[in-house]
Amino acid sequence: MEWLTPLVGAIAAGAAVPALVLLYFLKLKRQEVPVSSTLLWKRAVQDLQVNAPFQRLRRNILLLLQLLALAAVLFALAQPVLSLRAGPGKRLVLLIDRSASMGATDTKNGKTRLTEARKQARLLIGSMRGPGLLGLGAKGDEAMVIAFDAHAKVMCNFTSNKAQLAAAVDAIKPTDSTSALAEAVTVARAFAQTSGQAENNRSATEAAQLELFSDGRIGDLGGLTLGPGELRFHCIGDSRDNVAIVAMQARRSYDKAEEVHVFATMANYGYKPADCDVQLSISGVVRSVRKVTIPQTTPAEGDKPEAVGKTSLSFVLGHAGAGVVEVRQLRKDTLACDDAAWTILPAPRKLSALLVTNGNSPLEIALEACSLARLDVTTPAGFDAVVADNAPAPPYDVIILDRHAPAKLPRARYMIFGSPPPDIEVTNAGLLKNQFIVDWRGRHPVLQFVNLSELYVAEAVNLKLPRDAAVLAEFGASPAMALVRRRGSIMLLIGFDALQTKWPLEPGFVMFCYNSVNFLGLETGRDKPADMKVGQAIAVRADGQPLATLTRPDGSIERLTVDPSGTFRFPATDRVGVYRVETPARPVRHCAVNLLDESESNIAPSKRIVLATGDVKAMTTEQRRTNQDVWPYLVLAALALVCVEWIVYNSKARL
Repeated sequence: MEWLTPLVGAIAAGAAVPALVLLYFLKLKRQEVPVSSTLLWKRAVQDLQVNAPFQRLRRNILLLLQLLALAAVLFALAQPVLSLRAGPGKRLVLLIDRSASMGATDTKNGKTRLTEARKQARLLIGSMRGPGLLGLGAKGDEAMVIAFDAHAKVMCNFTSNKAQLAAAVDAIKPTDSTSALAEAVTVARAFAQTSGQAENNRSATEAAQLELFSDGRIGDLGGLTLGPGELRFHCIGDSRDNVAIVAMQARRSYDKAEEVHVFATMANYGYKPADCDVQLSISGVVRSVRKVTIPQTTPAEGDKPEAVGKTSLSFVLGHAGAGVVEVRQLRKDTLACDDAAWTILPAPRKLSALLVTNGNSPLEIALEACSLARLDVTTPAGFDAVVADNAPAPPYDVIILDRHAPAKLPRARYMIFGSPPPDIEVTNAGLLKNQFIVDWRGRHPVLQFVNLSELYVAEAVNLKLPRDAAVLAEFGASPAMALVRRRGSIMLLIGFDALQTKWPLEPGFVMFCYNSVNFLGLETGRDKPADMKVGQAIAVRADGQPLATLTRPDGSIERLTVDPSGTFRFPATDRVGVYRVETPARPVRHCAVNLLDESESNIAPSKRIVLATGDVKAMTTEQRRTNQDVWPYLVLAALALVCVEWIVYNSKARL
């Protein structure tokens, strides 16, 4: 038991208790009046038995009740707090995880982990020591609330107002994003530091106590540095059973544009095999349902890490138009946001290309294999004559320059082999001999399914790129491939002659040409990609339209306005699903937002988190109120005693 304002209670007791008792010592003084008989005045005769101003204190039930009521009020003024266990720190930062894994419904009451985290956070807020009704300037505990997923959001700054803190906790909404803690800790430390002496007489350098409510599935713990005891971890969640779609892609066939190939990878994080039905649909129409068995996860044993059970499946179907492809597993589990994945399938389009070369049969054959609507071949001299005198670019989707670097390039999309043109801010710093590709971006659309591990180049250009260039592949000494955007043109630079390699003899060369022509010809780089991860901003060209309508996956509608760059932007893609952007001047644009994150789909709660400074174990006891204010109950007791005293007094008066 602790007392917040014992001095106030003691002063009030010293003044009130003697005054009450003194009232019972005083003799009642009455005016003397002659009467004929005192037979009916026995009580009055008893009061007149003494003439002194004070009388002997007798046992009196009214006095006892009044003393008890007064004592309850005096104890309430001292504001006792019942400490069920050691109280929390003076300054608290509540870090509440709202990432995708916190949406798992595996708690005891069937609610989500985030709901349980909010409940425990409210209990901790209720346990804070308040400033007191008559605290004489004393300050109580303070707390702030930060919600985090991939980014941190301050819900409430430091305050001792429990109602405000509880409202901030209740306002935390779930997201389908990944989880990272470093930003939240940085924000907490910035808010906790004050200049000079703090308002509540605490040191300005005193560290706040971090209270983490999470399932422990946080991606950046290994680089986080915290002091001893600075973080207390409240682990939320009970189960690891979950089946998730962790990869998904749809592509049209190279030689049959109407044939669509859909690939998906599924993972089972439970310790038992999982049977489930997988459904494929396009634009809401179910096209196939397949039953699959996913092997179980093998637990870690010794030095052998945990092996997640996975299976891959593919679908082949015909679809000539555009559409939204959805792969969904129909087995009910605890986490819903990874049960489906979407991708946007564009309508087939035949591209036209112009090859500028003095002769390169392997390159010409590879381009012919790309199912182009039109492939024209011209010489460098013929190309320069066409684009001379500021003439518009030839009417082709893609122009391939093979060992040709004209002085000026009209606005277009280029694939350039060899030395770069002189007016794009890329410098040719000489030639490099005997180079190997040492690294490349295999997930970029240009290099998907392209293996460059054994690509040897006898002679290459030493490229010096501007800062905004995107390097796709590298030699040991310079970039090998890069994307450069200048004056409305997109240029894919390949810093070597394909004839100086054995690459044209490999199937990967045809794949590279196909990827490059489609990437450049379909202008993938102009709008944001239609397939995105949670948290990526949607960016759609306005095309002169001032307003657009965006429909979220849950059906809610947002109004978008064009920004100064002529683009509609929507950053709040915090839930998975298909977003629709509609403008009067152009067709509806769909954007698919997916989780596709193996770490976040692994919902197994971690009872121990590993930081750069050591391990932090989860609290072993369930969160309960640690400090309970007693004074409200004392006030109620005083009111009850006053009521009893009034009843007793009235009963005696009737007697």
